[in-house]
Amino acid sequence: MTSMTITIERTPRTLQFEGTAIEVEELSVRLPFARKPADLSEVGGEGNYKVFVTETREMTPAEFDGFASQLLKSRDWLSGKGGYLADGRLCVEVRATGRPILYVDPSGGDYGRYVARLG
Repeated sequence: MTSMTITIERTPRTLQFEGTAIEVEELSVRLPFARKPADLSEVGGEGNYKVFVTETREMTPAEFDGFASQLLKSRDWLSGKGGYLADGRLCVEVRATGRPILYVDPSGGDYGRYVARLG
């Protein structure tokens, strides 16, 4: 089996969101987001949105698998984050070795309300 590495450019931006300046990294690709997916099998979605990464959360493969199998479960670390802005989504990037990268926009909630994936 061969592996391929794809590099996605990230551009630092300062955005105004709800009257506050926030620092993000905008991905150079747009992604489709699934609304309220139960697990990773339902992530795909519709539309093409800009992705604004507000923070990155590193997980072990086991932690990632637990998260990705229950995307609707409440998580303290997602609480109050995310949102829709300028045809894009404010996202927490979720990474683990050997797993797809997830972009989670809880839109003020504490679960994966909108989720996109790379890989």
